Amino acid sequence: MPIFASMKKKKLKKSLQKARYIVYKETRHNPTDNAWSFFGGFLGLSTIGILQGLFHTDDNSDILFLIGAFGATSVILFGNPHGPFAQPRNLFLGSLISAVIGVTVYKFFYIESMIWFSPALSVSLAILAMQYTKTLHPPGGAIALIANIGSDEIKSMGYFYVINPILTGIIILFVMAILFNNLSKNRVYPYRDEEIRPLKYGEKVYFWKKETKQTEF
Repeated sequence: MPIFASMKKKKLKKSLQKARYIVYKETRHNPTDNAWSFFGGFLGLSTIGILQGLFHTDDNSDILFLIGAFGATSVILFGNPHGPFAQPRNLFLGSLISAVIGVTVYKFFYIESMIWFSPALSVSLAILAMQYTKTLHPPGGAIALIANIGSDEIKSMGYFYVINPILTGIIILFVMAILFNNLSKNRVYPYRDEEIRPLKYGEKVYFWKKETKQTEF
């Protein structure tokens, strides 16, 4: 009996040690990397915001460049640039597919007496489409949702919403992610499965000029 109790105690202790390691691993952070994330997000969204300011007029106070979904996109691009959701295929196709679905659902399935229906349907269809096309990009859900619950100006844009602010915004954030993330010795964007630190800035920025082993996402 004492032997059994001792074995049980050791097993419990081992499980607790494993749990502490997992929690620590998931919550640990690098202050330097956090700073890169902060300044990257600030730079990307500031660029879009400045562009919005240039085109802002009193007659068109809701002109669109900076939308909520880009906040989530910035988290992914600058907070986790090596992750699968941040890669160009997911960023562009996931965003654009979701935008098209959001506008289409609003045009054909919006019911004034059931205002919840088209937002729920658009997000659900966007998720499904991104999964089937292997372009899952979490901000895509917000992009589809905004097309259904946004202001009257957003809704009146129709499919132009796909071009601006969606395509315009993600191009800006994508360019900022390339220019800024690759300044860090610990980052390479878009991600390639190779040694990062030996790469020079030019080699990282001109990523299409060098054949590298691509990671399947």
